Amino acid sequence: MKRSLSTRRTGKNQRKQHGFSLIELLIVVAIILIIVAIAIPNLLRSRIAANEASAVENLRTITTASVVYNSTWNNGYPPNLDTLGGISSNPATCNQAILVDPNISTPPYQKSGYTMGYTGLDGTFTPTPAGCAAPGFLGYLGTAVPISTGVTGQRSFCSTEPAIIHFDITGSAIASESACNALPPLQ
Repeated sequence: MKRSLSTRRTGKNQRKQHGFSLIELLIVVAIILIIVAIAIPNLLRSRIAANEASAVENLRTITTASVVYNSTWNNGYPPNLDTLGGISSNPATCNQAILVDPNISTPPYQKSGYTMGYTGLDGTFTPTPAGCAAPGFLGYLGTAVPISTGVTGQRSFCSTEPAIIHFDITGSAIASESACNALPPLQ
C-alpha cells in the first residue's frame, strides 16, 4: 500500500502551526478599526436623531399638558413646569397636576440629552381659583434645548399656545414667544 506523499513526509519540510501569525492579526485589527471608523459617526448621528425625536415628543407632552391644565382647573396655563408634575400616588390638583413625566417636571428638567423649559407669558390669569397656590398665565413658552449642542442634540425646539412646534438649527435657547414664532415650524 502506498501512502500519499503528503502524509509520508516528516522532518524539515513539515511544520505545525500553533496560531495566527503577526501579519494575520494586524490585518484583522486593521479591518476592525476601519469598520469602527465607519460605524461610530453613524451611531452618533443616530443618537442625536433619537434625542431630538424624544425632545419633540416631550415638548408635545408639555404643550398638551398645558392645555389640559388650562381646561381642567380653570387657572389659565400652568404657572411653572413643576405644576405639571407631581407624585402619582397623590390626587391631582392645580398645584400638582400629574400630567407629565417626573424627569421633565423636576429640576434639572432634563431628559434624553435635552433640558426642558417652561415660562408663563401674557400676564396672569385672574381670579386665581380656590386651592391653587399660584395664578396661571394667559400664554406660555415651552422649550427643549440640547445639553451639549452637537453631542446630545443639534437643534433646539419651542412651542407656544397655538401648539405649533418650531425649531432652531443652531441649538441655542429660545428666549421669547416672538422669537419662537419667527422660527420655521416642525413638519
